[in-house]
Amino acid sequence: MRCLFCGVGEAFDSDRPNTSIHLHGPGQSLLLDCGFTAAAAFFRFAPDPLGLAAVYISHFHGDHFLGLPWLAVRFLEEGRSAPLTVVGQPGVADKVWACLDLAYPSFRGRATFSLNFQEAEPGREIFAGGFGLRFARGEHSTPCLAVRAEAEGAAIFYSGDGRPTPATRDLAQGADLVIQEAYVLAPGHPGHGSVDEALVLAREAGAPRLALVHLSRTLGVKERAALSARLAAEPGMRAWLPEPGEILELEKDIQNNGAFPPETPEDGK
Repeated sequence: MRCLFCGVGEAFDSDRPNTSIHLHGPGQSLLLDCGFTAAAAFFRFAPDPLGLAAVYISHFHGDHFLGLPWLAVRFLEEGRSAPLTVVGQPGVADKVWACLDLAYPSFRGRATFSLNFQEAEPGREIFAGGFGLRFARGEHSTPCLAVRAEAEGAAIFYSGDGRPTPATRDLAQGADLVIQEAYVLAPGHPGHGSVDEALVLAREAGAPRLALVHLSRTLGVKERAALSARLAAEPGMRAWLPEPGEILELEKDIQNNGAFPPETPEDGK
């Protein structure tokens, strides 16, 4: 299984695309979140973008789902015929169709593929894109569901936005990779996670790998070098700040006890 960080930025980061992660392997292709700038990054970095089977939307803020019109119409222009599944909280179909109708009113009449929807809720298990998915609610300014994606004996936890909660801590237990939003350094920012909380979450979950995403654009510029050094010194786990286009080959990483270096695709692939 490969984990491709298409984007790692927050809503208004002009240097890094919105946070979006592509999980893929044989018979598997799932995109976690698809915000304003994420869809173009996905097409730039993904090895087979037309093979995408499913998209998971953690919550309905623009930097997490308003890339879907771009994605859908690009698929249309490329001649896609295979169905695309979109997984999200109750009401996901209405939300997605509303933004599609506003952005590209002719899409419904021109579509060459179907959009299928599955509703995610805590306690519900869903299979999409070749992955088993489970969910837990984080602490954010709008309802947001963290997700645990499992396949091939490996598990990846992705927080979406928000501070960890007892439910998301339980969901992260034993994950091979924790991907946690860390907007600020220390706890206290309403509705957003922090670096300190992310490290505690990963330690308590027993996770050997922690990727921090969605840093505030100010923090990402002023503190990046110091923060990277701090994470590199974290005992007992591999913690880091991924860059757009970076790939983690999870199976090889597991075999090497977390020492396998991430790849960065050449020429955008």
